[in-house]
Amino acid sequence: MKKIFDFSIYIKVFLLCFLMFSQQQIANAQWWKDTEKAEQERSKGMLLLTAEVQIEATQAINHMYNFKFYEAEREFNYLKVKYPEHPLPDFLLGLMEWWKIVPNTENVIYDERCIDYMDKSIEKAEKIWDDSENPEAAFFMAAAYAFKGRLHSERKHWTKATFAAKNALKYLDRSRSFSDFSPELMFGDGLYNYYFHYVKENYAMLRPVLWLFPKGDKPKGISQLEKVSYNAFYTRTEARYFLLQIYGMENMNEKALNLSKYTYETYPDNPFFQRFYARSAFVAGRVTEAKTIAKSILQKIEEHYPGYEGVSGRYAAYILGYYAMNYDRDAQEARAYYQKTIDFAKQTGSTNSGYYWSSMIALGKLASQEQDYDKAIEYFKQVIEDSERKSSQREEAKKLLTEAKKARRKKK
Repeated sequence: MKKIFDFSIYIKVFLLCFLMFSQQQIANAQWWKDTEKAEQERSKGMLLLTAEVQIEATQAINHMYNFKFYEAEREFNYLKVKYPEHPLPDFLLGLMEWWKIVPNTENVIYDERCIDYMDKSIEKAEKIWDDSENPEAAFFMAAAYAFKGRLHSERKHWTKATFAAKNALKYLDRSRSFSDFSPELMFGDGLYNYYFHYVKENYAMLRPVLWLFPKGDKPKGISQLEKVSYNAFYTRTEARYFLLQIYGMENMNEKALNLSKYTYETYPDNPFFQRFYARSAFVAGRVTEAKTIAKSILQKIEEHYPGYEGVSGRYAAYILGYYAMNYDRDAQEARAYYQKTIDFAKQTGSTNSGYYWSSMIALGKLASQEQDYDKAIEYFKQVIEDSERKSSQREEAKKLLTEAKKARRKKK
């Protein structure tokens, strides 16, 4: 007799598999809840400290600093859709507009969008602050006001810059309870400590305003910015941007070279970092490095890379002209690069820059070497007439003019 098929075995197997699957799902759900709870505890409800947001923002921020603005904007807008009431996406979009300005700070076409995004970030942060006094909101108000002040100071809108700076300091103090974000907060302290003295030393007209603010500490400010450049997440690259300029102003040339090389290698299509590397290598006498980087800048200008324009071109062309004249003894190439420097300076309205006047002097020297004294005298006279009275170029041009006139008389 044929044995009847026993379906009960399959039912038992099915139930066993179902129970095992259910237990796995329950375990997975519990793991996810535990993970979310741990992340919530770690971030204390602060979006800036959330690992997911940091991961999402990292690539976009790297695109921004590498001047891949289309890719960065796409990612920032995704964050804006995902977190529509949070100030972070608008702040990042405003920061991106600022970096479009950085290669040539005389360029005003991005000002309105930059200010608009920062205002939106402030508006959203104010709402959060009014509802909960969340220190994260205070941080964003401090940061957005700081960037507004930064732009207003570039435009010499001193009243607006002062108002923005006072608000930035006010909200920076309110965000100090956000202790887990201390590396980011140190960025504001470092800038303030250094630039308080910088403003005092270089802007006499603003000294009466400084009594409204607490005193700064320049060495401490540099030290704080260096710590931020290593330890912060959101403000790390901004700290490096300022440190490059500070190292240059303070003649800390070795630090400037090392940092500029690192930032350029990290963001190879950032014109500010690349030209600062070229400048630092030039100052340090690193001939091969400086020439290679300078040539790369000029090539990127020809290929219309974003942000590569006359200011970076002025740096690069002068460096190559200097080496062609003083190292390679190639008068024709030197003359071409120095003329490029002058052309770039005229394009960007930078005819009061040191590179411009030094290029005019160099062209005058080349003309003198070829005994074209009339042309040399024209160059030297132009420097004397138009350059700043106390500039080293003006004094050098006076001496060279006298020599050129004597040589012309002898030739006759």
